[in-house]
Amino acid sequence: MAIHIRHEEPADIARISEVTKLAFCNAAHTCGREHSLIRGLRTSGVLTFSLVALSELGIVGHAAASPVTVMKASGDWFGVGPVSVLPDCQRQGIGSQLMISLLEQMRTHGARGCVLVGDPQFYTRFGFQRDDLLVVPEAPVEVTLSIRFHPCDDHGTVMFHPAFLAALAGQEQPPMGHKSTSPPSRR
Repeated sequence: MAIHIRHEEPADIARISEVTKLAFCNAAHTCGREHSLIRGLRTSGVLTFSLVALSELGIVGHAAASPVTVMKASGDWFGVGPVSVLPDCQRQGIGSQLMISLLEQMRTHGARGCVLVGDPQFYTRFGFQRDDLLVVPEAPVEVTLSIRFHPCDDHGTVMFHPAFLAALAGQEQPPMGHKSTSPPSRR
C-alpha cells in the first residue's frame, strides 16, 4: 500500500477523529478518548504536529505531538500521542512511517527531545528508551520512554498539556488553570 504523509488540513479533522476512534476501539491499553485528546490539543492551540497517512483509501493513520514541560530543561520537549492506524491497515508499516516523519518534524523544529507513554516493543525501534532522568507521574516506568535529539542533561518531572488529563477524565476541554502530568494510555 503506497502511503503519503502530510500535515493535517482543516478538512481532515472529522476523519482524524474517526480513524483515532477505530484504531483504539479494541486496543489493549486505551482510555477510549484519544480522539477527545486530539480535539483538546487542537482547541487549545498546542497540537504542534498533526500528521496524516494517506493511501488510496484516504486517511488511514494519524500521529500527534504537543509541547510538554520538563522541569529542568533548557529547550523544547514534546509529547507524542496518540498515534493511530485503522485496524485493517495495521502491521503494514504505516505507524512506523508516521513516527519517522513525526520525529523528523520535531528534529527540524529544533526540539531537544520527546517523551511518550507507550509500547516499548513498538517505540524502541525509533530510538526511544527508558530514561530514568525523566519522570511521568502515575505512569509505569517500563512504558515511559523518551528520545533525546541532542546530548543534554535535561531531567525532572514531565508535565503533559491539560488536554491529556481532560481526556482521561472524559472531559471535552481541559480544566482551566490545571496542569496535567499523566497522559492517557497509548499503544
